[in-house]
Amino acid sequence: MALTIKPGTLWADAYERCLAAAPEAFDDDRVRNHWGGRWRRDGGPVPATSPVDGTPIAGPPLLPAGEAGSAVKAALDRHREWRHTPLAERKARVGAALDALTEHRDLLSLLLVWEIGKPWRLATADVDRAIDGVRWYADEIGRMVEGRHPLGGPVSNIASWNYPMSVLMHAMLVQVLAGNAAIAKTPTDGGVACLTLACALGVREGLPLTLLSGAGRDLSAALVRAPEIGCVSFVGGRDTGAHVAAAVADLGKRHVLEQEGLNCWGVWEHSDWERLTGQIRKTFDYAKQRCTAYPRFVVQRSLFDRFLAAYLPAVGQVRFGHPLAVEDPGDPLPELDFGPLINDAKAKELADQVDEAISRGGVPLYRGSVAGGRFLPGQDTSAYFAPVTILGPPPSSPLHHAEPFGPVDTIVLVDTEAELLAAMNASNGALVATISCDDETTARRLAGEVRAFKVGLGEPRSRGDRDELFGGMGASWHGAFVGGELLVRAVTEGAADERPPGNFLGYTLQPG
Repeated sequence: MALTIKPGTLWADAYERCLAAAPEAFDDDRVRNHWGGRWRRDGGPVPATSPVDGTPIAGPPLLPAGEAGSAVKAALDRHREWRHTPLAERKARVGAALDALTEHRDLLSLLLVWEIGKPWRLATADVDRAIDGVRWYADEIGRMVEGRHPLGGPVSNIASWNYPMSVLMHAMLVQVLAGNAAIAKTPTDGGVACLTLACALGVREGLPLTLLSGAGRDLSAALVRAPEIGCVSFVGGRDTGAHVAAAVADLGKRHVLEQEGLNCWGVWEHSDWERLTGQIRKTFDYAKQRCTAYPRFVVQRSLFDRFLAAYLPAVGQVRFGHPLAVEDPGDPLPELDFGPLINDAKAKELADQVDEAISRGGVPLYRGSVAGGRFLPGQDTSAYFAPVTILGPPPSSPLHHAEPFGPVDTIVLVDTEAELLAAMNASNGALVATISCDDETTARRLAGEVRAFKVGLGEPRSRGDRDELFGGMGASWHGAFVGGELLVRAVTEGAADERPPGNFLGYTLQPG
């Protein structure tokens, strides 16, 4: 039976609901920026299409540098008012905003499906994690801010497109709870409508939120270097992050810079293959387009045959396709591991990297086909990419040393523990890693030598929620670590001689 889009889930349906829910933030032909206490029809909207099937969607209204500077100055004025707002009132206003987000949870999730291609299960999880996480902070914020004060200026948030709610909106609401105004730059590649609706619901409750769109080169002076900014929070790639890191280091500015790293899963003296098969399948969630994905397996050579027998069934079970396509209008939305990549340019980039790696000696162990996905008849599938696995990527390939940010796995075989550790540390620092080893003592010893902030013993690690800490080692992180109390400490002032846990230019301090 031919597939069809589930009734009520078209982009036009979602946008019409946005117009009804927040008419102050959405126009018939574009979304608005918010700064200086009002929604503004400024900036030039960029044409955009959904990675799902090429449907035209709302693009970001890009501001010029001058207007961004004015927006930051206005945010400082609002920050100076908000920082004196009693904690009880801050909690009440944030709580009201969370109630509004909960009311519009399904709409926010549908926007994520269209804008960044998340399957329904993962889109709703993104929204729910944001809401539930901030509710936890609202309950715990009293003890976290005791003896501390808001920063001297607003927090500037620049984040990638992949987690608009559970990373970016979550961070902004916690920053507001802690007494700061929060500024966010919408990711250029996707998520503008979801963030606009979420911010509109918060602004209605009196929260000091600023939402701006613009090219990084145009907004950097305002959002990173401006003296009004109290802290810069960045989530993204190493190239852009390096420029931000240099700027904040020169200025001595408070910062939290989460960058990519090649997260590795090491397999050494291991035998529980059935369990590993299930774990490998889950690593393909959202096409590995997340900072805690595992795109590299480092495997003991003598175990490779058994590893491959566990790996190939897992990758063969991965399901991908149009996130809203159903056989019958009454069917639930499909259970998929992933939908499209963020755009067709990324799909082409990955295809080129795979071809290059194979041409230079990498061995293709698995190569899926886009034709195996669930699609509408005649659908544009240019942003989709089927799973690929390469054994021994050549050192000249980006797949050897960098995160692909797509469903491409690489496998490296090793013979000694020293080789295992060298291969797992190939990217000069990572956010997470895992060691699968039957002997716990050996696993813990190896884990202690892996340059990752979190190392799982036979289990994958994630960014975490609530009081779970998060950070990175080496080039994967610069600035204060976050999670739980540390997230609040990163955006508040304590004692004059305080040294926050983090990975700074002058020191690295693990949480005590």
